[in-house]
Amino acid sequence: MAKTSSLDTFRSLYKELRRKSPLKRIYYLYGDETFLLDLIQDEIGKLLPADLKDFNYDLIYGGESSAERVLSIARSYPMMSEYRVVIVKDFLKLDDSGGGNSLEEFISYFEQPNPAAILCLIDSKFPNKNTKVGKAFFKKRDYTGIYEFGKIHENSLAAWIIDWTQHSHQKQISEPAAQVLAQLVGQDLKLLSTEIDKLCTFVDSDTVIEIGHVKKITESYREYSVIELKEAVVSRNLEKSFMIAEQMLHRSNNDAGEIFKTLGFFYNVFGNIWQICRLREKGLNKQQVQQQLGISNNYFFNLQFQEASKFRLSEMPGIFEALLDTDRAVKGFSTLDVPSTFLLLIKRIVG
Repeated sequence: MAKTSSLDTFRSLYKELRRKSPLKRIYYLYGDETFLLDLIQDEIGKLLPADLKDFNYDLIYGGESSAERVLSIARSYPMMSEYRVVIVKDFLKLDDSGGGNSLEEFISYFEQPNPAAILCLIDSKFPNKNTKVGKAFFKKRDYTGIYEFGKIHENSLAAWIIDWTQHSHQKQISEPAAQVLAQLVGQDLKLLSTEIDKLCTFVDSDTVIEIGHVKKITESYREYSVIELKEAVVSRNLEKSFMIAEQMLHRSNNDAGEIFKTLGFFYNVFGNIWQICRLREKGLNKQQVQQQLGISNNYFFNLQFQEASKFRLSEMPGIFEALLDTDRAVKGFSTLDVPSTFLLLIKRIVG
């Protein structure tokens, strides 16, 4: 059975919390996608009306507390409220003040939780499944919910952007524009949400956000962006590539920073191109390549496949060597000045 994506998990749990039905007595949220974890934490906090939070809401950090204190609060009853909310961040860091495994103190609570409390435990990891605590979590109970929020895969970023733009601002962004934004910003959802906020403020409410809007906002009103540079480089147009690169450097206040940003972007672009070239070399057709890479978004895949058609697999080692050489040069391991290293990189890629 296919693993549920973090995006699907977020959508489902967010709707459940907004409906306030069915609420769990115990939530365990974990994973590396802190942006989504923080959003769900906020929604659980909103289960209480603002005027009742002072007496019925506790946010506890595991590294600064103990299992005994958390359980004492969780077992107490609310004041003038249907329930109290207890949130524990960094659950696995709870102080081991008793000399044994203090987390085992939660096992009895898992068996019989306070019906008037919502206990939310948050960490980057799940407890070891071979421990007593880990095994206790996996017992089937209607009042317990376990939710994993791993990093959103780069192939799903465009879908997340489209969904988040609608969710947070009730606005539409086109698929091509979402894809460009994903390529420009990367997998940092917090930064992506900030860029989406700017876009939705900049674009009229009844206007669909398009590529032009994205380029204008994310590139601080530059005439050219890393997207245009990529398009020129992938097209093997050396003259246009040099012109765009020089213009980007001219407008930048930090040449090294501009190059580091572009290097990260190009590593991602040529990583995708290498994967497609490798599979094509094995004799796979376009449809088989798409299936092998697990890219369901046709627009995204067609764009990558078209870019990969401009290169041969035998060129990839030289391109990655050029990227690595440029990275070292910008860090000071070269006698060339920073702009020259950038232009030399482009020449080596374009050929």
